[in-house]
Amino acid sequence: MNKEKIIVLPNPHLRQKSKKINFVTPEILNLIKEMTGIALDWENSRPHEISAAISAVQIDHLEKVAIIRSDFDDKKVRDFTALINPKIIKFEGEIQTDFEGCLSVPDVYGKVPRYDKIRVKAMDVNGNEVRFKADGFLSRIIQHEIDHVNGIVFIDHIRDQKDAFFKLDEKGELQPLDYDKFIKNNRILWD
Repeated sequence: MNKEKIIVLPNPHLRQKSKKINFVTPEILNLIKEMTGIALDWENSRPHEISAAISAVQIDHLEKVAIIRSDFDDKKVRDFTALINPKIIKFEGEIQTDFEGCLSVPDVYGKVPRYDKIRVKAMDVNGNEVRFKADGFLSRIIQHEIDHVNGIVFIDHIRDQKDAFFKLDEKGELQPLDYDKFIKNNRILWD
């Protein structure tokens, strides 16, 4: 299970809606295991980043499955929670703008507006429905992954904002990208 399985824009599958899962099968459990291995392999290659989450579509499986890291602050905690058919049932709180990155949009970060509180419905690995509230960074990550299963990528939320795109430097610091140059060189990401 290696990071090379991650598909990146402009792969058209990232713009497709994923299929709903009706039953948790051994194949779905194996997919979740594979996603976890790939997310951790990617993280192992990045000294300044964590793999916060990944959706099945990002490894070219068009099923509504996402895994979310259990601890965003400690890279030693390498557990993920699977959400099958995740859906936001209510947006709450305020819209906050903060940085996001994506394994399928390599080396680009952006300031993305998202609700700071959501209510979520999903299925767990045992096939049970789960409902919960998420806030802060967890809320942002879940919204990002639910976008993925619906064929939306984070840059779609900010494509027309000149001060929204960044890149990590060799020290792990975010540096602004030249918007006009970035758009000109990456128009294929939106076409």
